[in-house]
Amino acid sequence: MKLVVLTRDGVINEDTLDYVKSPETWKPLPGSLEAIAALNRSGIRVAVATNESGLSRGSFDIDQLTAIHRRMHDELEKVGGQVEMMLFCPHAPADNCDCRKPRPGMLKQIAERALVNLSDITLIGVCARDLQAALAVGVRPVLVLSGKGEDNLLEFARAQNIPVFDDLHGAVQALLKEHPGSL
Repeated sequence: MKLVVLTRDGVINEDTLDYVKSPETWKPLPGSLEAIAALNRSGIRVAVATNESGLSRGSFDIDQLTAIHRRMHDELEKVGGQVEMMLFCPHAPADNCDCRKPRPGMLKQIAERALVNLSDITLIGVCARDLQAALAVGVRPVLVLSGKGEDNLLEFARAQNIPVFDDLHGAVQALLKEHPGSL
C-alpha cells in the first residue's frame, strides 16, 4: 500500500443530511485528522476523492468548496497531517459522468497523478458507491461506519470480504499494523 484515498464526508468530517456547504459547517470527526497524520508519519501518501453534486445543484459554489477544503487543510496542518491531492466530482448523479463514484474515474486520475498502480491503493469509504468504485479497478476497499449508513451495507461488505471499522482511526490503526515500518 503506497497511497490511501479517503472519501470526505463521513470519513474525515461529519456527514450531514444538508451536506457540508461552508467552512463553518465542516466539522472533523474525532480522531480523523490525527489518523491522517499517522498515515503521513508512516510514509503513506493520502488523497481525497469526493462527490460534490452540490456544485451542480447550486447548493454552494467552487469558492465555497475551496474554502471548505482550505479549512480541512489548515486543521490537518495543526496536527501534522496533510492531504497530497483533493479530487472532486462536481456532477449530479443524472450527468452519468465517469468521475462520480461508484464509477472509478477519480481513482484512475489519482493513480495516474500519484504515479502508483491502482493495486497499491487502499480506499476508505462509507457507502456502497465508494466500495464499488474501488472494486471496479482493483483498489483495496475498506468500510468505516462513521457515515450516515445505508441498508445492507454491512452485508455487502462482508459478502465482498471488505474490512469494516468503526471509524478512520480504527481503520488506520489496522492498516499500520499490517505494514509496520515497510512504507
